[in-house]
Amino acid sequence: MKFLCSSHALSEGTSRGFELDEVRLLITRREGRVYAYKNRCPHRGVALEWQPDQFLDPSASLIQCSTHAALFLIESGECVAGPCAGQFLTALDCREDGQGIWITPQASEDDA
Repeated sequence: MKFLCSSHALSEGTSRGFELDEVRLLITRREGRVYAYKNRCPHRGVALEWQPDQFLDPSASLIQCSTHAALFLIESGECVAGPCAGQFLTALDCREDGQGIWITPQASEDDA
């Protein structure tokens, strides 16, 4: 695992984008838990954000693809609306401790 950022750098209901080991990724915090995904829409393989660090819909309750307006559940990465409905973002392993947020830039075993 590699250190990504301090816990303070990711407030509740926000998202951030990073590049680590040539992998573009996003993290978001929902109900105190951090979720990490590759920054790649399963529909066309495009990056998801519409502005730097802007990955969430206006309600901050779903991840939204800026290109196709597809909506993804934060907790699972499943697309629930849009051209890739039923497909999933690629989840990345992450953990949070007293030092901050740590990530493995490869896909988790379940999503590889």
